[in-house]
Amino acid sequence: MTSTTSSPLPAVERREPSAARAGRSTRRRVRKDLLRSRIAAWSAVVVIGAFGLLPVYWLLATALSTPESVFRFPPKLIPTDLTLANFTALAENDQLIKYMINSLIVASITAVLSVVVATYMGYSFSKFRYRGRRSLMHLVLASQMFPQALLLVTLYAVFSSFGMLNTYTALVLSFTTFTMPLCVWMLKGIFDTVPDALLEAASIDGASRWRTLHSIVAPLAAPGMIAAGLFAFVRGWNDFIFALTLADKEKQTLPPGLVSTYIGEFQTAWPQLMAASLVVSVPVVVAFMFLQRYLVGGMTAGSVKS
Repeated sequence: MTSTTSSPLPAVERREPSAARAGRSTRRRVRKDLLRSRIAAWSAVVVIGAFGLLPVYWLLATALSTPESVFRFPPKLIPTDLTLANFTALAENDQLIKYMINSLIVASITAVLSVVVATYMGYSFSKFRYRGRRSLMHLVLASQMFPQALLLVTLYAVFSSFGMLNTYTALVLSFTTFTMPLCVWMLKGIFDTVPDALLEAASIDGASRWRTLHSIVAPLAAPGMIAAGLFAFVRGWNDFIFALTLADKEKQTLPPGLVSTYIGEFQTAWPQLMAASLVVSVPVVVAFMFLQRYLVGGMTAGSVKS
């Protein structure tokens, strides 16, 4: 009678089931951690998005409400008495339309002037070497350190002496004073990324410096120029203190115009004010929507040097 004895399994084969279990456990743990991280990320996005969109929602809700429901206590998160009368009243307000036209004129000219001047200054700082260049660059940057209201009295005296008060010129020059430094440094960073070999090749082909800038460098820097122009446009569109001080009602822009129209000494017409604020924000939102890809490209183009 023969007895058979089973030989013991190798150590590697005995460890395979435990290793497989450990691998499955590790994969489950990784999946759980990944799921938790996704839930946390989306929760943060929802909370931050709600925090950012709540003022916009409240603006819209107030604009669609009647004056009686606005002052009702406790306030309703979802208004029930909806009306479009606040929006239709805007079309009947000729002075408000005049304010909007003034804002479009001043903001557009400010954007164009800032981009043109900043293009030449930024290109000069980036591609030319001359005495005093670095000091001038620091001076342009240091101008951003001063509060805008600090220079208001000086600008008022200067414009008054030249007879430029209550004109578009005074508003455009005052806005450009504060938009140009940032535009200059933004475009300088973009021009720094343009290879010098490209400029040398253009020079060898007979192109002048003027043509090199306008025909070669400017198209490459177009996203940055659009971003700088959009920044200058928003700055001119949103300014309050300079437009209130340097211009009368005929040349005032929207921010001081809305205040003088809907905010009085004893009463504030909140529904009409919110409706007007919602309407006047549309041009800026539309500009951002159409120029978003240029804005992102222009803001990041000068961050990395090639």
